[in-house]
Amino acid sequence: MDDSYTNFPTSHLVGSVPAVVTEEKNSYKPQAPAANSPILAPNNGPNAGRGYQTLGGEGDGQQSTNKWNGVFSVSSYTEYFNVDTDLVLNRLMSSLNPTTGDFFSKIDANPDLYGLIWISTTLVFVLSSIGNCATYLMQSDSNSSWNFDVNYVNVAACSVYGYALLVPLGFYFLIRYMGISASLIRFWCLWGYSLFVLVLSSFLLIIPVEFVRWTITIAAATTSASFVALNLRTYVQSDDLMIILVASFALQAALTIFIKMWFFS
Repeated sequence: MDDSYTNFPTSHLVGSVPAVVTEEKNSYKPQAPAANSPILAPNNGPNAGRGYQTLGGEGDGQQSTNKWNGVFSVSSYTEYFNVDTDLVLNRLMSSLNPTTGDFFSKIDANPDLYGLIWISTTLVFVLSSIGNCATYLMQSDSNSSWNFDVNYVNVAACSVYGYALLVPLGFYFLIRYMGISASLIRFWCLWGYSLFVLVLSSFLLIIPVEFVRWTITIAAATTSASFVALNLRTYVQSDDLMIILVASFALQAALTIFIKMWFFS
């Protein structure tokens, strides 16, 4: 009896499942996107329901933030003060010999802001102190009392720092407007070292002889203005070069005459 149950065909039973015939099907194999196809990332931000966003959006914002952080970081400007004594002395001597016109070639590999900061600061303190000494010597023969004029410090700081920062910035935008490539750091370096001759002339302007003072002023103005103009001539190649040279010469000479009129009159 047991053999009758075992030999019973199962295909006639109610609820039996027929054998499944397997067939070879074409399987789907996902392929990696091409190298030049854009890769989209899911938008997980506040607008998550608006599909996908391109990769790099947040990276661009991060790069912009890092760029502005570099502008206000002191470490970003340390390379412009990486100079030694011999290099600074060489550039100072070049400012006293304006006829060569090769200052930009000397600072091309390593422009510095030493002249902009330290020479300008030295000129401010020299004008404030020597200017008061000059007024003391001029009034020593008279019976009028002499007082130290603190306003000399304010006027010297505003005029020197304002000139050393804004005038090169103005020429930089002017030259870039003409379609000529320019470097603001190199312009600041040039104008900064051009003030060195004014530091030396300020010590000589203490002489209480008006004719000698004006002679020193004219010599200092010519040297400083020629240093700027002749170096700009080798740097800028434009049809409007004469306008740039005349403007730079006039502004540099005007600063020297202003120093004479205000601090040593």
